[in-house]
Amino acid sequence: MHIQTHILSGWCVANLLPHFTPRERLLAILAASLADVDGLSIVAGQEAYWDYHHTLGHNLPFGVLLCLALAALSTHRLTALAAYLALFHLHLLLDSFGSGPGWGIPYLWPFSKHVSINPHAWDFYSWQNIGTAVALLAWTIHIARRRGRTPLEAVMPRLDRQLVTLVGVRPGASDSPPQS
Repeated sequence: MHIQTHILSGWCVANLLPHFTPRERLLAILAASLADVDGLSIVAGQEAYWDYHHTLGHNLPFGVLLCLALAALSTHRLTALAAYLALFHLHLLLDSFGSGPGWGIPYLWPFSKHVSINPHAWDFYSWQNIGTAVALLAWTIHIARRRGRTPLEAVMPRLDRQLVTLVGVRPGASDSPPQS
């Protein structure tokens, strides 16, 4: 699955938690995408990439440590930990289907060398991956119009405001959840 799709999945899901702060939504992006840090193994060459991508970051021990660290930086620590763990696992699920046939997930690495390979995985450049990205982009635009924020809210607030204006924020949109 493409890294942009993981980033949008983290931010969109975090917007389902109305009490999350902009910082927590940013941390949710990290929870949903940092498993791909193992893709930096490409710097050591193609063989290292094939050996370590989907290994070093795509396993339960890495996910638990990552999510504990992110939760420690959060205001709503227990809720955030649960959300971050769910987003890390969403990353694994999306990769299980969308990274291409033959790419597996070594979920219990380094304790087990077993790699789960999804026999229903689709090609990396497939309509399914493109469709998932387009759906998340549409959801992002919906949130921008309804809530008046984008995934850039915590890191580039000025550009966030400009993008919200560009998509035509709905009158009455705000950072606070709708009143029941």
